[in-house]
Amino acid sequence: MSLRPTTSHWGAYGVRAEPDGQITVTAHPGDPAPSPLLGNVPGALRHATRVARPAIRRGWLEHGPGPSDRRGREPFCEVSWDEALDLVAAELARVRGAAGNEAIFGGSYGWASAGRFHHAQSQLHRFLGMAGGYVSSRNTYSTGTSEVLLPHLVGSAGLVFRAASSWPTIVASTGLIVAFGGIPEKNVFVTPGGMTTHRTPGHLAALAASGTRIVLISPLRSDLPAHLDAEWLPVVPATDTALMLGLAHTLVSEGLHDKEFLGRYCAGYGTFERYLLGDADGVPKDAAWAGPVCGIKPEAIRRLARRMAAARTLVTVTWSLQRAQHGEQPVWAALALAAMLGQIGLPGGGFGHGYGSMGDVGSSGALLRLPTLPQGHNPVRTFIPVARIADMLLHPGAPYDYDGQRLSYPGIRLVYWAGGNPFHHHQDLGRLRTAFGRPDTIVVHEPHWTATARHADIVLPVTTTLEREDIGAGRRDTHLIAMHRAAEPVGEARSDHDILAALAGRLGFGETFTEGRTARQWLEHLYGEWRAAMLAQGHHIPGFAEFWAAGELRLPAGPEHVTLLQDFRADPVRSPLHTPSGRIEITSAAVAGFGYPDCPGHPVWLEPDEWLGSPLASRFPLHLIANQPGTRLHSQLDMGATSQRGKVAGREALQIHPGDAAARGIAAGEVVKVFNDRGACLAGAVLTTGIRRGVVRLPTGAWFDPVPGTGPAPLCAHGNPNVLTADIPSSRLSQGCAGQHALVEVERWAGELPPVTVGAPPPLLPGSRPQPH
Repeated sequence: MSLRPTTSHWGAYGVRAEPDGQITVTAHPGDPAPSPLLGNVPGALRHATRVARPAIRRGWLEHGPGPSDRRGREPFCEVSWDEALDLVAAELARVRGAAGNEAIFGGSYGWASAGRFHHAQSQLHRFLGMAGGYVSSRNTYSTGTSEVLLPHLVGSAGLVFRAASSWPTIVASTGLIVAFGGIPEKNVFVTPGGMTTHRTPGHLAALAASGTRIVLISPLRSDLPAHLDAEWLPVVPATDTALMLGLAHTLVSEGLHDKEFLGRYCAGYGTFERYLLGDADGVPKDAAWAGPVCGIKPEAIRRLARRMAAARTLVTVTWSLQRAQHGEQPVWAALALAAMLGQIGLPGGGFGHGYGSMGDVGSSGALLRLPTLPQGHNPVRTFIPVARIADMLLHPGAPYDYDGQRLSYPGIRLVYWAGGNPFHHHQDLGRLRTAFGRPDTIVVHEPHWTATARHADIVLPVTTTLEREDIGAGRRDTHLIAMHRAAEPVGEARSDHDILAALAGRLGFGETFTEGRTARQWLEHLYGEWRAAMLAQGHHIPGFAEFWAAGELRLPAGPEHVTLLQDFRADPVRSPLHTPSGRIEITSAAVAGFGYPDCPGHPVWLEPDEWLGSPLASRFPLHLIANQPGTRLHSQLDMGATSQRGKVAGREALQIHPGDAAARGIAAGEVVKVFNDRGACLAGAVLTTGIRRGVVRLPTGAWFDPVPGTGPAPLCAHGNPNVLTADIPSSRLSQGCAGQHALVEVERWAGELPPVTVGAPPPLLPGSRPQPH
């Protein structure tokens, strides 16, 4: 059998179904650097964790809807599709009738299929919108803080993310990169919708050969590829802003800042300078002040500032730095620092945000409209910032601030989730478990028995990408991929579209939802609409049949050289920014006017609650970095071969400095307990000198596996760090995710090891709804 083309968020590939039912995966022939995550695909298709039939939590089936602390702790009863769909339709109708559509949360967040039609969130949002509406979520866990902040500073977050200076421009023109948070190569294989040709590893190799100097500012040496010869400044975690302020103060005190650029292109610099000099609080933010805070010697700070002023310098900040309490500050301070150098808008200089955080940041591919399923109109206007789901469920009616607005949380009776796993993305999983006990009903679409499925009431089995047809491409992708079906569905799994079409039929709007089309006809329709638009722009695009037979279509290329804010620099009058001043707002009058003490109107140093300089460090003296894994996308396919090879003793790997390990009697390969007041998890110790003393790294994504009986502060047997992270917002401005950091202690595990149980489904019983007497 020939290879069937398909794609994923980590890249395009071909699939061959073997006679024994297994599959073989082959990277796209045009991909110069295929993702190692492809190794997770073969073992996941028919893994034991697949949801084979619709399943209902026994307590919900026996007692009906209502709040319950038994979610995640009870067996499930497998039922027929008709029974499951009837129950979901009836519950949707009940909640709508009793409490209105504002009692339904459909903000479903996640990274399910890379397909343009079988995109789980789009399908669900389209369905719920036609059902009268739903409470939605806004922004992302990845960049929620910057998505709110950047419009105040430069007029648009998309401008920074989608029009970043391209890698060819950086390689050709940059003399010095100062990389706050590094440029982690592990992340560049992933892009929403996928990237057929992964070019960033090649650009990084070209950067190494170009002679560009790099200063890595991170507690982790692995935040920059080893082949890049860099100066490593192992900063104290969560103190990047203090270091930036020390650099900025040096520029001012030594007259190295570009006064002409600041006057012509920026607003509010004078206010910020007065803060730097200590006029506002009597504390100059000089290198002598910054050094003890950030752990970098003052003279090293001064020396770096001088180097930055003498070279064509790119100041870049990873997304990880804004996933923290006061996460606005390092982004804002880095932009101010770049503005002081006066190189914004010049090739190779200026500001960047997200290099190494996502595969398409710095890409020179074209930004094209892609075939897209219309989600339609949502009549309910209420929303929450995406990372505030537990607050919403725990505190209905409570007020909160968001970007200058005073809002309140709705009262949610029904949660409908498709295509995501909040028990990966969210923080303080003990608190989230409590929150998931509050609604009347939780409905989840899932291919696998993830923690979210296990904490649901009704679980509907959905197909994976390999079990259906679709069209796939990512932002700035080089190809549009015809995603052929490569395998029969496991068990009774159905696509999200087929499930929602059946529910729409039961609720009286089936024809409106499907528009009379099958899934294949939808693909033809969406492709046809897209093709017509592309033809009108002068592109040659074949018909659907030819595209489908070929398996892919090469997309038009974008410009190779791009410089962020180049037009603005060339003429700030004709190309102003969409800010109140039309300029870069180093001080924002709008943000200052909100009066948020945790996010003032210009960059400042604000101590987080948890860092190595806080009182809590006397009890929990290690700073945990819970960053993205290198062996999977978030928690997807954690059972896959690549992910499993990264485990230690069957648990997630904890990186710890040999000195910190020796002080605790920990040897390499031993199982350790990582803990704080919120919970604990077990992990396998990996000793490395590539990490700052006092810091440990435990990546996110291990499937949450709470040991029974461990209570509201759970012990995760598998190593999910989000039992340890705090469920707090970055600030009142953005309400963004702050899950990157936590203070912890680590000790050798003593006693019998609890088993890792998430590799098998929960207890499944045959069952049907009890008949009334």
